[in-house]
Amino acid sequence: MTDEGSPAATGGATLGQRLRQQLWQPPRAHGEQPRERVVGPLELFYDLVVVVLVAQAAHHLAGKLTWRGLGEYASVFGLVWIAWVNGSLHHELHGRDDARARSTFLLQILILVPLGAFIPEAGGARGAAFAVSAGSLFAVLAVLWLLASRGDRPEYRRSSRLFVTGTVFCAVILGASALLPAGTRVLTWGLLDAAYLVGFGAVVLRAAPGGGAPGTAAMFTLTDALIERFGLLIIIVLGETVTGVVTGLAAEPVSVLEVAVALVSVVVGFGAWWTYFDFAGDREPQQTPTATLRWMLAHLPLTAAVAAMGAAMVSLVEHAHAARTPAATAWVLCAAAAVVLLSTMLVASGLEAWRSRSGLYRPLSRTSGAAAVACLGLGAARPAPIVLGLVLVVLFSIPWGLAVGYRLRRPDDAE
Repeated sequence: MTDEGSPAATGGATLGQRLRQQLWQPPRAHGEQPRERVVGPLELFYDLVVVVLVAQAAHHLAGKLTWRGLGEYASVFGLVWIAWVNGSLHHELHGRDDARARSTFLLQILILVPLGAFIPEAGGARGAAFAVSAGSLFAVLAVLWLLASRGDRPEYRRSSRLFVTGTVFCAVILGASALLPAGTRVLTWGLLDAAYLVGFGAVVLRAAPGGGAPGTAAMFTLTDALIERFGLLIIIVLGETVTGVVTGLAAEPVSVLEVAVALVSVVVGFGAWWTYFDFAGDREPQQTPTATLRWMLAHLPLTAAVAAMGAAMVSLVEHAHAARTPAATAWVLCAAAAVVLLSTMLVASGLEAWRSRSGLYRPLSRTSGAAAVACLGLGAARPAPIVLGLVLVVLFSIPWGLAVGYRLRRPDDAE
């Protein structure tokens, strides 16, 4: 036996300490996240896995363009997005680039894989399995938040505990929903989405510097890395619009009209990218609780709408020869385009540029609102797919044209 005070024992302890320091460090204390941190490959990999689940939800919607299908899509997408935000914020606030972070990300991915497999039947036969898997994911996230909160400074303690409580609540409700009938289960998920978002908003608004409840501080700061991750998720989900076009084109014999509808659909998806990144993406938000909350939550309908556009494009291409676009296809695609326009302006309203460049953003928001209403009118009119696609391209172009005119008139105000 080796005596605890022997050189061998001391050397072993020193080696163990070095290994823990380099490979398995404790979570970073709340409030110590570096502002200059960049998004790493581990986070990108995790985001790609999450987008696989988004694709599963969008593909299911593509085959079920009904009110029930939309309800299932909204409930499931909401849970996936909330889980992504929850895990992303945990890593942003407490994560490090070590074996511990990689192990916790891997654990989440191991749950996300079967969760994604259950999504196509989440509203039916595999709903219970989806509920149990989702509950397990939130349980893991709750444990991660709980472990991290143990090292929090006093001013962050209350907001951290509220966050842990909310995540545990999601895990319990999701697990219990496995025992409910299918229709009630999906409704429960939708109500849970709403309850979580309301609670999340309350925590963010109360945890303000110099205000809020005792024992709270600013919950987080929107760092460059977090802003970049939200933008990257939008880019990856936009790839689903191309996937939808390719899927629709591959399902039918190729004709000139179908190829034309497919290419126009790609331009519509490009218009959504152009709208977001020209007016809102990769820009500095206002560092206030209200603006932070608005900026973050507006990305939920925006991301869901982009994925829904990709789902509807499958049907648009498949019905390229129809005299009128099918009602469900027209409404989903056009309503999603309207949501993209409106939610982009909602994201923009939380930016510093919204105040510093009000001469652009105020008329731009009104123009985007008018274009969104026109999108809904287009959905009601249901013209032929090629006409519907071309008109959507024009509607996306109108706000951009306004911005170009503004910049030509005021070249010194260009970003």
